[in-house]
Amino acid sequence: MAYYFYKNDKILLFAAFIIFLFSIGFVCWNRCRMRRMITRMNQMLESAMEGTFSEKLFDESVLSSLESRLVGYLSAAMVSSYNLKEEKEKIKELIADISHQTKTPIANILLYIQLLDEQELSMENRQCIKALYKQAEKLNFLIASLVKLSRLETGVLVLHPTHLALKGMLEEIQIQFAPKAEEKGILFWVEDTEEYAVFDKKWTEEALGNLVDNAIKYTSSGGSVWISVESYELFCRITVSDTGIGIREEEYAKVFRRFYRSSEVCEIEGVGIGLYLARQILLEESGYLKLSSKWGGGTQFSVFLPR
Repeated sequence: MAYYFYKNDKILLFAAFIIFLFSIGFVCWNRCRMRRMITRMNQMLESAMEGTFSEKLFDESVLSSLESRLVGYLSAAMVSSYNLKEEKEKIKELIADISHQTKTPIANILLYIQLLDEQELSMENRQCIKALYKQAEKLNFLIASLVKLSRLETGVLVLHPTHLALKGMLEEIQIQFAPKAEEKGILFWVEDTEEYAVFDKKWTEEALGNLVDNAIKYTSSGGSVWISVESYELFCRITVSDTGIGIREEEYAKVFRRFYRSSEVCEIEGVGIGLYLARQILLEESGYLKLSSKWGGGTQFSVFLPR
């Protein structure tokens, strides 16, 4: 009887050993199979990204099914990409047409207004001419801003940030806005700096110009507007500060919307697009815009540009 149990134990032990070896073999085979599949999938994805993918397996395996699905997806993606490119070209042409077709009529309107202003007119008519001129200028600014926005948002216009000194750009801002500040009786100055940053000069100047224009517009006579620069490890900070009316905290997010005008400043000329445009420009060059203000206590708009 003892011999019988001993013999059965040996058989069971041998069977367990065989099962153990089979399990190890199955695990190794399965891992190799999975590794081959992952390697093949990786090759498929790499060739798909390079645009050289083609279907190679024509059986009923999982990889063959995956290749078929990937071929279908890439074909649809290529069609979508082509359609998107066509739409982008149409938008580009539309923007160019709008810009071209509106430029001449507005220029003519302004010219005729100036010619009328040179004639002998009654005080009432002269007031009408003045109002007409202001509205034509406002329309001209609005169309120009919308064209710029459309180009930025559709990717038609691409910014080219380069490593530049801030000084030249800030000097041009000072030259551009000093007469306007002086006319309104506002003290305007720009802090001297030797700092560098990575930015697109033309469009960053446009963004800063919008901030300075707003600061002068919403600051009363006798107030101050100034630009300061501070350097950090990763960013350069250009801050446009004023002693104007300020912005209520609940309106911080709203002022960056297109065409938003606070009820507090509705009597002041403006279209509500400058801040939105400034923020879009800065986002395009990996920068950002920060607002700090207190109602009745002035405003600070800080432009952060990567160094």
